[in-house]
Amino acid sequence: MDKRTIGVTFEQGRASVKVWAPLKENVELLLTGKNKKISLQKDEWGYWTATTADLQPGDLYQFIIEGDQTLPDPASLSQPQGVHGPSQAIDVSTFKWSDEGWKNPDLESYIMYELHTGAFTPEGTFGGIEGKLHYLKELGVNAIEIMPVAQFPGGRNWGYDGVFPYAVQDSYGGAEGLQKLVNACHQKGIAVVLDVVYNHMGPEGNYLGAYGPYFTDKYSTPWGNAINFDDAYCDGVRRFFIQNALMWLRDFRIDALRLDAVHAIKDFSATHFLRELKMEVDQLMQQTGRTHYLITELDLNDTKFINPLEQGGFGMDAQWIDEFHHALRVAAGGDKTGYYSDFDGIGHLAKSYRDAYVYDGQFSPHRKKKFGIPASENKGKQFVVFSQNHDQVGNRMLGERSSQLFSFEMQKLMAAAVLVSPYLPMLFMGEEWSEPHPFLYFVSHTDKELAEAVRKGRKAEFEAFHAQGEAPDPVAEETFNNSKLQWHLTGEGQHKTMLDYYKTLIRLRKELPALSHLNRKQLEVTENEQAQTVILRRWHEGQQVVCCLNFSKEQQEITLPDVSENWYLMLASANREWGGTAHTAPTAKGKQSISLPPESATIYANLQLQISF
Repeated sequence: MDKRTIGVTFEQGRASVKVWAPLKENVELLLTGKNKKISLQKDEWGYWTATTADLQPGDLYQFIIEGDQTLPDPASLSQPQGVHGPSQAIDVSTFKWSDEGWKNPDLESYIMYELHTGAFTPEGTFGGIEGKLHYLKELGVNAIEIMPVAQFPGGRNWGYDGVFPYAVQDSYGGAEGLQKLVNACHQKGIAVVLDVVYNHMGPEGNYLGAYGPYFTDKYSTPWGNAINFDDAYCDGVRRFFIQNALMWLRDFRIDALRLDAVHAIKDFSATHFLRELKMEVDQLMQQTGRTHYLITELDLNDTKFINPLEQGGFGMDAQWIDEFHHALRVAAGGDKTGYYSDFDGIGHLAKSYRDAYVYDGQFSPHRKKKFGIPASENKGKQFVVFSQNHDQVGNRMLGERSSQLFSFEMQKLMAAAVLVSPYLPMLFMGEEWSEPHPFLYFVSHTDKELAEAVRKGRKAEFEAFHAQGEAPDPVAEETFNNSKLQWHLTGEGQHKTMLDYYKTLIRLRKELPALSHLNRKQLEVTENEQAQTVILRRWHEGQQVVCCLNFSKEQQEITLPDVSENWYLMLASANREWGGTAHTAPTAKGKQSISLPPESATIYANLQLQISF
């Protein structure tokens, strides 16, 4: 628990080497630079081990399987020559941390910001992110979520094609670069969430199958055979990935893991992999005294994933809710094709505010079956909501952000809809200044046949959209460059206005107790589908907030909830200061009828608080 037990570790000048290959008869360690071989001894449960002083930090090495296959270490921490090259032995335990005063905030207070290391800054590195921490602190977010950094082929990839789960992408700055970034984040008061992928592996440089039964043909996934979590020899596979999670939390001091598409983890074991992972993380926290969270991407509307261990659940701390996103986009006037066809907009947005899941047992026309169960007893901090993320933007053919699909006024309204919710809000990099650049799907496979297959597959996927143009070539460097943020826009025109607006919304979220306390029981939603309005009232102790959302293109009359005090204006997105043309009265009475400008959000509080803008 206190150190990694797979791969290469160092202690007192000697390297301990351990690799899982249960069906092999001969495994050797090759010291590539020294042209020296060391025989490994087969241990119980299929592990091959050796202890040697000949392998030192910085040395390159490989394993020779059955005398003829020379391969990198599946638990490699560094691949400086790419996914096909030798592994490099490094000692992550020697990093000098200076974050001893850091305490991971309660999950309820998280305001997350999803980013892609390569596209976030011109440098495209961890050092580039570190240079923007002051900006993120001023924005008001207190947790960054980094898309996967496990080593992938080439230098351009979303990260979900990683093939070395333990190795930090060399072009981003490697293991030390990530440790430096986490250390700097903690010094700035920012938590770090890392996206990890335990449901599949990328195609190029994936050598796991050459070592042992890491995959099973019992189940199929969109990416091929499933990872073996419950078939013969699965114990070694489960240990491989649990050790990986513990490494990120212990050795890199990552505050939370976002587990990609856990619905694609196929496991019918008596103890599900996620439940076992949670138990191991709990043990790590007890040992270190540090707090860590596990957040899932989940498309099942099944609370067993987020229910606590003592209730028979898997104990995950939170999950993404795509359904909130889908309902919000349809309410905003977005397309109703594909999975969006299940959503009616205003009614379903209001339901998601109330119930988290939109589908909690009803018939789903898109799925053509009843879907989901109620989540009425789960806390607000167990759900992550957003108006954009890497998937919902990047899986569009042209990668359009909201800035290219919705009006300036609607973008402000959608931002408010997320940040006043009783759930954990997440921003996608650049949305806060209405970044016009797309976020496209990009890869840099070095296998030419695979690259061509990806290129053709992307075109075929969007063949029905041919009238809108060609799908950008995912292999072209231009596609990646066109996905980078344009930082100069933060100080220009409407982009600066949007950024200031987001800063104000986030401050309101933090400083109004009715918004910062995520009590789902202290919430009232009134929707008018004909007028396309949602009135969200939230309260905490003596403080109340009412959020008036008008998704229509017309001015709408609404009646404020009755309170004994005045309603004091906190923010009106249509006002001139935010690039609008309206002027909203600063105070209003309970039961008073007020006019909501088109595509606008207006927020009132019943107490005239001094918000530190």
